[in-house]
Amino acid sequence: MADFPVEQILKGAKHAIENSEYLPTLNKMIECCQAGLVEFGLPAPRDAYIEACQAPSPKSAQAWSHPAVYLAGRDSDWFFLANNEERMTWPVFRARYQRYCSAVLRGESLEIPAPAALEQDPGEPLSRDEQKDALRKLRESSGL
Repeated sequence: MADFPVEQILKGAKHAIENSEYLPTLNKMIECCQAGLVEFGLPAPRDAYIEACQAPSPKSAQAWSHPAVYLAGRDSDWFFLANNEERMTWPVFRARYQRYCSAVLRGESLEIPAPAALEQDPGEPLSRDEQKDALRKLRESSGL
């Protein structure tokens, strides 16, 4: 239960009380906590981790199940997630994802930043003489 934020445990407890005649077991309480995420459109932490690890680039242009998944992946560092073992990356991602889940449960709205737009008018290319002049200036400024 330590992996869940307080807000999520409270939602899970409410869900357990409403849907059960008896006090829930630990496993049932964990299921109820994860069910509370579904009400907000949040995937289970493990599903979110897999989604973040398997998403192709550019990340911000993908269709994410929830902005919290993208933001947790971004904060965990995409390169770190892609190039390290799960035993190292899962705890990092889970902590960040839980933080965003808590924010959603508190009523905060999360947004994925829009991908940077390409320049509309790149201008005219330099002429051959202008390219040589720019190269000469670059060599002089770098000491080559």
